[in-house]
Amino acid sequence: MAKQKTDPNYKVIAENRRARFDYAIEEDIECGIILQGSEVKSLRAGGSNIAESYATVDDGELWLVNSYIAPYEQAKMFKHEERRRRKLLVSRKQMSNLWNATQRKGMTLVPLVLYFNHRGLAKIKIGIAKGKKTHDKRETQAKRDWSRQKQRLLKDHS
Repeated sequence: MAKQKTDPNYKVIAENRRARFDYAIEEDIECGIILQGSEVKSLRAGGSNIAESYATVDDGELWLVNSYIAPYEQAKMFKHEERRRRKLLVSRKQMSNLWNATQRKGMTLVPLVLYFNHRGLAKIKIGIAKGKKTHDKRETQAKRDWSRQKQRLLKDHS
């Protein structure tokens, strides 16, 4: 991961920060994403949101639903639809694992981060997650607050 951050081509486009709070993520998978030309240009400009989106397995294919990619103003004739379903690319083995997790185990597929990898290709990281209950969220919040307070105390005494 440290190598990717120093790589000039690696760039995070959109991050779903709320996902780790709302879900207990058990595993994550890197997927390719099929985009139109104006969508890629818009992503390079930085206009996207994956906070309200989710992934689903339909007819043996993986789809990203309700993700937002802003319209690209310079595209006059070949504009894209902002919230269209976008196909995700994974191997057959990963697809069967995802189908198993969602249909049999009741898990959810949550997009975590959308980025350009070191080769300049758009990728999305999907988390296989289980929804947290309210008391689990409170516990996570309490741990986070305590770690912040601990850091402040250590900083003040140093």
